[in-house]
Amino acid sequence: MTTTSGAETTESGTDEPTVAHLEQEGDVAADYIEELLDIADLDGDIELDVRDGRAYVSVEASEEGSGALRVLSDPETVRALQELTRIAVQSKTGRFSRLILDIGGSRDTRQSELEQLVARAIERLGDGAGQASLPAMSSYERKLVHDIVAERGYVSESYGEGADRHTVIRRA
Repeated sequence: MTTTSGAETTESGTDEPTVAHLEQEGDVAADYIEELLDIADLDGDIELDVRDGRAYVSVEASEEGSGALRVLSDPETVRALQELTRIAVQSKTGRFSRLILDIGGSRDTRQSELEQLVARAIERLGDGAGQASLPAMSSYERKLVHDIVAERGYVSESYGEGADRHTVIRRA
């Protein structure tokens, strides 16, 4: 592997960020989120991690402010804050970021919702449907769905473009 501008070129020729690059993204994102929390006068504990080739930034309510982050943990709000944070990271590092932001356990909640959605789709397949289409969702959510579907022994593919991109599940 060769290293160029904070990314490793793999044998397949694709650039993947190094752990150091992802840790830098996390640090920049944490600084940005901390500033936002200060502006909103909210308390939160920020944890950084690297998972599946992405920086993962988690914000949990501190003991004193438990529940105060609830307003920020709405899925649309998390998605918007994630995009703003990615832009801030890109502005600071000069590189595109695919970081994941989790506020108040919103990602775990969404994971459970996606598992239920997949279960209902598989149930439709069991009732004789040839395929089951899920609603449009983000690339991160589609990846989670593909993983859940594969764990359950089915196959899935993404179809559509942009905001209309969705997942279709079929029997293996």
